[in-house]
Amino acid sequence: MTPVSTFKDKRVALFGLGGSGLSTARALISGGAQVAAWDDGAASRAKADFPLVDLTHADWSAFSALVLSPGVPFTHPKPHWTVERARAAGVEVIGDIELFARERAARAPHAPLIAITGTNGKSTTTALIAHILREAGRDVALGGNIGVPVLDLPPPSEDRIHVIECSTFQIDLAPSLKPSVGLLINLTPDHLDRHGSMEKYAAIKERLVAASDLALVGLDDEYCRAVAARVQLRGRRVVGVSAARSAQADVFVEVRRLFVKGGAASLIDLRIAPNLRGAHNGQNAAFAFAAARAVGVSLEDIQSGLASFPGLAHRMELVARIGATLFVNDSKATNADAAEKALASYHDIFWILGGKAKEGGVEPLRPLFPRIRKAYLIGAATQDFAASLGQAVPHERCGTLDKAVAAAARDAAACDANEPVVLLSPACASYDQFANFEARGDAFRLAVAQLKGT
Repeated sequence: MTPVSTFKDKRVALFGLGGSGLSTARALISGGAQVAAWDDGAASRAKADFPLVDLTHADWSAFSALVLSPGVPFTHPKPHWTVERARAAGVEVIGDIELFARERAARAPHAPLIAITGTNGKSTTTALIAHILREAGRDVALGGNIGVPVLDLPPPSEDRIHVIECSTFQIDLAPSLKPSVGLLINLTPDHLDRHGSMEKYAAIKERLVAASDLALVGLDDEYCRAVAARVQLRGRRVVGVSAARSAQADVFVEVRRLFVKGGAASLIDLRIAPNLRGAHNGQNAAFAFAAARAVGVSLEDIQSGLASFPGLAHRMELVARIGATLFVNDSKATNADAAEKALASYHDIFWILGGKAKEGGVEPLRPLFPRIRKAYLIGAATQDFAASLGQAVPHERCGTLDKAVAAAARDAAACDANEPVVLLSPACASYDQFANFEARGDAFRLAVAQLKGT
């Protein structure tokens, strides 16, 4: 844990008692703050192991800050009622990443901090960077939007590297976040219901790299190229990263080989990394290379870390091989852009998709339809996705994931492909049938395990 000493003896309101909210409350209490914590849900309140305060009846003028959990609306579609109360009382609204940033500034302002954001690939890149650093013998604390809440990690130290994944919601609540190395991987439309527009979404992501000592910015989309140009004009050091050869990129990948600008020969052959398949993982590897080099990791240690990376759960995760058929869990693909990465990495695909659809549905994936032998539809998006697939892709309405796995496995086993792939890459949020994408991916694993058992 990182006790939050910067609010010692101050009264702090906290709203949202999910995993990060509970962690934040405990860190504030441990640091000596007087915490008034609350949640609208009785089930969430029941998880608290500390006294609660009903904020609907609180004197908001007594609070030094409102700490808001990232899942609670800050600006769109409208501010949560606690945000409105805080603003009316002139109370600042911040999040757990901001508390960590203030602790770092107070305890060890030069402690290395690598912060990663982007629309897609940030979890794989975050895990990959942490893996490379650990394999190189560094003391690494991994968390944030991936796995462990940031305040559950050990405190900042000049001998410890924090590798933190940051969502847009967390960045929006962290005005003093100043990473040693900041990464912006890519930008495509996502969570626009919570940000109002793509421009506002991109502007929040930009804050992370704009405040970094060294900014690593992807050059493979228009929004990120504009961010890189603006950040450079402000005098920040910028390293451009691309998944393809580019005259503007400082680090890029071409035909599964990693190059740096001006180098005639490739530095790393990414074929050594079996769990980093696909062009998108080339981009992730290029970012991880640049971040590791920025904190002094040798080329040899980076190569070793890439080769031994086990992959990220629920992201193009090879679950099993049954006969010639591969079963791949890509449950983390919660939008079309994420699903595109998996579809582009395989042929002879028996595709399981569906759930709670996002804007645009699967229409952007039409160029990849020829790779798909058959699709298996589940969840609330079934009717809309069936209309999109139309005559272009044979499809079956399965309703539930277990039925889809059984049908896809049956058809894959009967096909004439050398290596058919049953791919769960839903291109949807999970909330219609599952608590989160992890639960959906675990259900896929279980269904596959039951197939293996038979």
